[in-house]
Amino acid sequence: MAEPSSRQELKDYCLRRLGHPVLEINVDDDQLDDLIDDAFQYYRERHFDGVEQMYLKHEITADDVTRFDSADETSSTPAPDASTWLTRKNFIEIPEHIVGISKVMGISSNFARNNLFGMNNQYFLMDIFSFSSGFAFGNFDMSNYYMLKQYFETLDMIVQTGSLVQFRFNQRSDRLYLDIDKARMIEGNYLLIDCQRYLNPDDFSQVYNDSFVKQYLTALIKRQWGQNLIKFNNVQLPGGVSLNGRQLFEDAQKEIDALMEKSSSYYELPPMDMIG
Repeated sequence: MAEPSSRQELKDYCLRRLGHPVLEINVDDDQLDDLIDDAFQYYRERHFDGVEQMYLKHEITADDVTRFDSADETSSTPAPDASTWLTRKNFIEIPEHIVGISKVMGISSNFARNNLFGMNNQYFLMDIFSFSSGFAFGNFDMSNYYMLKQYFETLDMIVQTGSLVQFRFNQRSDRLYLDIDKARMIEGNYLLIDCQRYLNPDDFSQVYNDSFVKQYLTALIKRQWGQNLIKFNNVQLPGGVSLNGRQLFEDAQKEIDALMEKSSSYYELPPMDMIG
């Protein structure tokens, strides 16, 4: 069908695009499965529709507290310049579908914002009820208030009050490292993680019908088809027909390069520049 909604339907669609069943596509089923996995990996890493922003909540468990409080891991370098290095086990396990983390919030309360008598709430109350006019919202300055909110965010990052947490994350390790005092890890408290996770096609079947996925996978299968036939290049078949696997491979590679270039121009999220 023209709108695949499953892995098998996507496979059949791409094979038909290449001429099946009129032509025999010389690609093994295991190779097809590998190519589908490769296509989805590229889609998740380089296409903005392959991931979604969401918030995950994690309750700090006794195992998390024990890990943060455990002895540091020791590693050594060989002689002649032998040395010993210590590494903290200050991490929590992250689901494998998480590909990026923007913020980690909620380790502890924040004196600047969470408290009723904190600076944030007090400034808001003082500005929203203007004494000069006698009316609510009389002299409320949105620009000034927005700039002050940004200042409070900067305080959070510098003072490390607990609302925003210094962290490190790599999606290949599935570990979120929190660079905080272990005394802040209290069982029963919650972490709020602003993150990006990839879309699982089994849960969101529209991924199978994405136009980029269909074109990219078709090109990958075509390249694999050509790769399988390269060793039989220029072999004469009955009727005067000859195989030309290299030409098939090169045509497919050009299609893949064009799709990758289009992906970087139209489908990738722009990089966030560091200012300051």
